[in-house]
Amino acid sequence: MSLSTPQRLLSLDFFRGLTVAAMILVNNPGSWGHIYSPLEHAEWNGCTPTDLVFPFFLFIVGVSIAYAMGSKKDDPTSHKKTLFKAFKRALVLFGLGLILSFFPRNFADFDLVNALQHIRIPGVLQRIGVVFFIASIIFLKLSTKNIYRTFILILFGYWLLMIFVPVPGVGYANLEKETNLGAWLDRSILTEAHLWKSAKTWDPEGILSTLPAIATGLFGVLVGIYLRRKDVEVGTKMAWLFSAGVAAVLLGLLWDLEFPINKALWTSSYVLYTGGLATIFLALSYWIIDANNYNRFTKPFVVYGVNAITVFFVSGLLPRLLNMIKIKPETGALTWFNQIFFTPYFSPINASLAYAIFVVLFFYVILWLMYKKNIIIKV
Repeated sequence: MSLSTPQRLLSLDFFRGLTVAAMILVNNPGSWGHIYSPLEHAEWNGCTPTDLVFPFFLFIVGVSIAYAMGSKKDDPTSHKKTLFKAFKRALVLFGLGLILSFFPRNFADFDLVNALQHIRIPGVLQRIGVVFFIASIIFLKLSTKNIYRTFILILFGYWLLMIFVPVPGVGYANLEKETNLGAWLDRSILTEAHLWKSAKTWDPEGILSTLPAIATGLFGVLVGIYLRRKDVEVGTKMAWLFSAGVAAVLLGLLWDLEFPINKALWTSSYVLYTGGLATIFLALSYWIIDANNYNRFTKPFVVYGVNAITVFFVSGLLPRLLNMIKIKPETGALTWFNQIFFTPYFSPINASLAYAIFVVLFFYVILWLMYKKNIIIKV
């Protein structure tokens, strides 16, 4: 079966939208104390379905780079302009992440000086921006073979750093929460005041672990480069991508025995495991949606995908704004809404899930109206 490869992947838009909808779902439970285990992150080592969401998005960023910048790669004269645009976009993403970190939950108690002294510098959007920019440079400036070599170098280099380099003040290399090399580096450079408030002594989006996160982006870049090839028939592409995905998952599980799969540390085994799963899912989606043109089920997720960063940012900001509106003393509007419409009618854990699903559907309605009016906010 020989079919031409489309220049825009509907399957990628579908995958992006599904991933962002999953982000909204897991980030907005009705109660953080009542969550089904698959919708929680692993305590430390291990990987739940929720732990797949962020690496899947970075993988998608990499595939998108290969498609968006593919025509410019062979034209060195366009590289400067392309990278300048990528840098501006990365700055915007980083800035939006800082806004979410900085934005107060209660203006009445807001202290500007204190907020600046304790703003969290790392974050999800910040990491997306950094990965996007560095992966863009690597894609434009290196050959496919050297991109692959860089990917391997990052995985093994990070493993060597985390497993063999002694941690100052500790005296030995380790993978514990507060005493690993990445945590030490974050405290040394960013200081505890600017790290994740739930931990204070380490950050899941810290400096050192951004290095293997870049590898996740490069995993997507390599898959995108292969998908764009016009000299390979679709059936062959699917076979190779599915095989590569399975091999990566198996290698990740094997490496897990030595370097545990861990999202917070973004270990090399985690890169391979999640990247392999993302490759398998994209290959299957591509075969069904693009190759066989079966796409009737994709619209809701495409609607989410075309304004992915916008909805992620707003979904983080809007709850804070709504809870500043006090319906009763100490009860914000959103909390009151949850208490009135969900908690009386379900068990605590199902009420929490029902609320999260409502949030996903609420944003879908807004995004659908934007989609119908062709409103796409490019970040």
